[in-house]
Amino acid sequence: MKKFYVASAISNIVNVRYVAQALESQAYVNTYDWTRNATEGDGGTVSPGDLRSIGEHERDAVIGADIVVILLPGGKGTHVELGLAIAQRSRIILHSPTQCIGNPGATSTFYHLPEVEKCHGTLDDLLTMILTEPHAMAPGVP
Repeated sequence: MKKFYVASAISNIVNVRYVAQALESQAYVNTYDWTRNATEGDGGTVSPGDLRSIGEHERDAVIGADIVVILLPGGKGTHVELGLAIAQRSRIILHSPTQCIGNPGATSTFYHLPEVEKCHGTLDDLLTMILTEPHAMAPGVP
């Protein structure tokens, strides 16, 4: 049973839910559904204690995931989650609806690490990649 986590901006909440529901329908397990913490257009009225709790859940979810999906554009924490996934040597798939992730001048250096798989196109293209394409594991990963 594969465990996954989807990282993105709150403005991408509909896409995050779409990917999560599609993977769950294929018996994948979501390590944490952060979309339950907010809704689109939410003013973000949370306390520091709330932020700490959410951060702990998100950190643990990324660490516990076999696959971390990054949907661009990302939010404030998305790149932190990418960093955690790189350190954990999880399978990482970076998705953008455009080819911007192939432009070294407009992206993060971490997007270009060999262990980061890139996908541009539709969310269905992303799901096909996750569900059917074999991938090379990062060095040292069984």
